[in-house]
Amino acid sequence: MKSSNILMLILLGFSSLSTAAQEATKIPVGISIAIKAGNAAELSKYMNSTVEVLLLDKEDFYKKNVAEAILKEFFTNYPAKDFIIRHEGAKNDAQYAIGNLKTEKGDFRVYFLLKKVEQNLLIHQIRIESENGK
Repeated sequence: MKSSNILMLILLGFSSLSTAAQEATKIPVGISIAIKAGNAAELSKYMNSTVEVLLLDKEDFYKKNVAEAILKEFFTNYPAKDFIIRHEGAKNDAQYAIGNLKTEKGDFRVYFLLKKVEQNLLIHQIRIESENGK
């Protein structure tokens, strides 16, 4: 009887660790909502003070407000229809996600890298590439 109680405690312990590991790799849902809506202002709330942006013909490190303006222009030219995260993960202190963005003018693959700053996960890099390689 005692060994079954110990086994249950061990299984509960592993279950808790598994749940904690899954929670650690969760990307803030507001990021997906902002991208899906094509809302650069809302997306900027999740950005670090400096962000590496790789987007069509732009590729550099930008201050948060400049990165927001670049993304706003992109969403104006390519109105968002849908966004789905296809993969997310974590390594060391970084978390990342890869998703598919459907716009009125074509489909894009979106990658973003987040790192913890104080207690917040913030975007340090965002890359938006055309699905058809153009």
